[in-house]
Amino acid sequence: MRLGMRLRTLVCGIWAMLAVTQVLAASDVRSVRLWRAPDNTRLVFDLSGPVQHNLFTLTAPDRIVIDVNGAKLATSLDQLALQNTPIKGLRSAQRNEDNLRVVIDLTAEVTPKSFTLEPNQQYGHRLVVDLYDQPSAVPGREVPATTTAGTPAAPVSPTLPAIKLPPITSSKRDIVIAVDAGHGGEDPGAIGPKGTREKDVVLSIAKELQRQINEEKGFRAELVRTGDYFIPLRKRTEIARNKGADMFISVHADAAPRSSAFGASVYALSERGATSETARWLADSENRSDLIGGAGHVSLDDKDRMLAGVLLDLSMTASLSSSLNVGQKVLSNMGRIAPLHKRRVEQAGFMVLKSPDIPSILVETGFISNPSEAAKLQTASHQRALATSISTGVRQFFQENPPPGTYIAWLRDQGKIVQGPREHVVRSGESLALLAERYEVSLAALRSANQLKGDVIKVGQTLSIPATTLAAQP
Repeated sequence: MRLGMRLRTLVCGIWAMLAVTQVLAASDVRSVRLWRAPDNTRLVFDLSGPVQHNLFTLTAPDRIVIDVNGAKLATSLDQLALQNTPIKGLRSAQRNEDNLRVVIDLTAEVTPKSFTLEPNQQYGHRLVVDLYDQPSAVPGREVPATTTAGTPAAPVSPTLPAIKLPPITSSKRDIVIAVDAGHGGEDPGAIGPKGTREKDVVLSIAKELQRQINEEKGFRAELVRTGDYFIPLRKRTEIARNKGADMFISVHADAAPRSSAFGASVYALSERGATSETARWLADSENRSDLIGGAGHVSLDDKDRMLAGVLLDLSMTASLSSSLNVGQKVLSNMGRIAPLHKRRVEQAGFMVLKSPDIPSILVETGFISNPSEAAKLQTASHQRALATSISTGVRQFFQENPPPGTYIAWLRDQGKIVQGPREHVVRSGESLALLAERYEVSLAALRSANQLKGDVIKVGQTLSIPATTLAAQP
């Protein structure tokens, strides 16, 4: 009995010593990664364990100093591609056995922000340093590709998107489509069986979709993410709004718990809960993107503006109806070139779709966790076919519902667009008068097309929408 107690005491003591040793042991900085975004540069220090750090700035010359307590450098800092960034170079010194100092020499003034991230499914412990450009500090700077210390590569710089003001209503303005490639940078998205990264696949599809939309007169596509860098979910809708978007399309290629899951899907927002278990699971997965990329630590400076956006809730019903409408058209076209996971538009609480004033859909082009779909998603031919099906659905929607003052609305007014039959499935909170106003038809025409004696309609009822004779004038 006494021997057993001694053994237990000895074992507990050993475990306690191991725990203390683990806490006191220095963590290795295993690698350093860099991303350039249009308005900031992100440095990520990959660590073998948790650390504490302190960041401060110095001038003459401008530089940033990061003291990392409980860390040792186990990689090189001189092989990062620093072109088109405000970083002149990185230096390091081991102040003592367990304390590392990193100095970032700058070529322009920046606003630094730093935080640590806990391990997740993709990464271990990380120290993230974001360097935000000053308004006029980095003129004309472009976005290089991601680089990792130890594997030097020449950066490939996609074109920095031009700053555009929201379009002023005129008689023939373009319809603006914001195309958002999911994930990016620190957040790779879903990983396929052979290491295929969602963020790479969907950026290729998004660029092809932009190219196809821009070939259609009266339409203009704007990429939300132009390269491999991280954008918080709410920032994506803010970018779309700043570009004057009439529609927001988020492109994804997700994974499912079962590798046998297959098929394309289209999602619209649901604030009352997901319409299926798959929708709920995918929404949870996508909404974790901010946690992976560290958006929980971003500036709160814009929250007043975002709160003002939430107050636009009165327009949410019309926006959601349009989202479901265009979503069904996109889904129908996708069904011609790929198997569908569900034949109706699913709804879930995707954060990236919560823009009350812009119709928004999320397109799952397939399951990257399925080996055969992952292989197809990497081919240029399948990416073109997917982009074509999405752009066709978008074009069909706007030919039926062109925003006033656009070139497409002008074509319709001139009788140059043949209106096909339209249908609308009644949702909770909608009235016949509301639908007449939305589709720009008279109440009498709507009653006549559906053989209604009054204005009473039921949720789930399918209504025929008569052709619109004239678009509303600005």
